[in-house]
Amino acid sequence: MSEQRPEHFIIPDWPAPVTVRAVSTTRYGGISPPPYASFNLAEHVGDDPAHIAENRRRLAAMAGFPIEPAWLKQVHGTTVVDAETALTPVAADAAFTRRPGRPCVVMTADCLPVLFCDRAGTVVAAAHAGWRGLAGGVIAATVARMGVRPAELLAWLGPAIGPDAFEVGEEVLAAFLALDAGNAGCFRPSPAGCWLADLYELARRQLRGLGIAAIYGGDYCTFSEPERFFSYRRENRTGRMATLIWLE
Repeated sequence: MSEQRPEHFIIPDWPAPVTVRAVSTTRYGGISPPPYASFNLAEHVGDDPAHIAENRRRLAAMAGFPIEPAWLKQVHGTTVVDAETALTPVAADAAFTRRPGRPCVVMTADCLPVLFCDRAGTVVAAAHAGWRGLAGGVIAATVARMGVRPAELLAWLGPAIGPDAFEVGEEVLAAFLALDAGNAGCFRPSPAGCWLADLYELARRQLRGLGIAAIYGGDYCTFSEPERFFSYRRENRTGRMATLIWLE
């Protein structure tokens, strides 16, 4: 990577093969003014297109990937596309690839980004997993498209809203209990009479249920770190971080 300072990127701490590269951006390093300050990478939030273009140029320069990422039009669904052939922006919430140089990317500002790679370093994927995506099965759909035995996969959970800040209603609790009664342990009552949901643990349970034991990350809270992360729950009108993975 070039032009990079430590605050610009989070580098996943996981034992991925040397052929796998991955980064998750923060608010730092861009040119967008408030409320998108400063490294907004999303086109749909109201930011000036010129600012977004420059931020994406800086992202490519700092991260060092040679091919434009497979940008998605995220809809909180479960569609998974092949980044090699996808015409972007395509309506989908996950992408995978076996092509070197072409990054899979998801954008978030509280939802959970999940990265995947196989132990052999031949296939990678990125999934956008908010509560709707998790309840709908986006993780299972992504794993299925990768075409690798789950036991051969590694997963990394990127920056998302933490379990002390993600307040949800009864409909969210009901959706996850309908999937698995064991998900009850991922919820606790909030002082406001709602529920606090643990996105990270809900994702871990799904990953383990699929047979993926190598799970890393999951120790951030976008809501509680305003200087470092965008948060839709905290600010509503705000930018988006990007979490990317690619093969060298």
